Amino acid sequence: MTSPTDENTINIGARLRAARTQRKLSQRELARRAGVTNGTISQIEQNHSSPSVSSLKRVLDALAMSLAEFFAADVAQSHQVFFRRSELQEVNPHKLLRKTDAPIALSIRQVGDALSHQIQMLHECYSPGADTGAQKYSHDAEEAGIVIEGSIEVTVGAETETLFAGDAYLFDSRIPHRFHNTGTEDCVIVSACTPPSF
Repeated sequence: MTSPTDENTINIGARLRAARTQRKLSQRELARRAGVTNGTISQIEQNHSSPSVSSLKRVLDALAMSLAEFFAADVAQSHQVFFRRSELQEVNPHKLLRKTDAPIALSIRQVGDALSHQIQMLHECYSPGADTGAQKYSHDAEEAGIVIEGSIEVTVGAETETLFAGDAYLFDSRIPHRFHNTGTEDCVIVSACTPPSF
């Protein structure tokens, strides 16, 4: 059984609470700015709710904080050049808040400390049915990716396309977007975002 306070798991609730209190915001004010309920903020801070990528992004936008900044809070800047699989940092709130050993539907792992560089490199894996959240999200960057295996439905603004292994995408991340595995196999993507803002 894995809990949000295990040694190798980031405590999203405590991290959000610290970011909120550092900015001298009440749960109610943060909820108002993010366009979510006060209960949503409370549930996340108590690790009783596993927010989607898009939901957490909305809350962090209200704090003027990127996902990269949020997850890099404890990571010391380094000049490391090579990274083993085990050294990639998970930046997906679903995986970090899991409470059982059930398979993870979505894994987004980052290469190194994105805040020390001009580019953010990600290794993404979507199980069948997994998505970044019901709502589209946006951030101030450009992003590109190549589907390595499987397929993924990508929505950017009003456009939706299903991409297969070998297909790629490149778009302005300020346009609201969403990723959804509508296939029957895992989808693996290698992507990049610049400047780091995911």
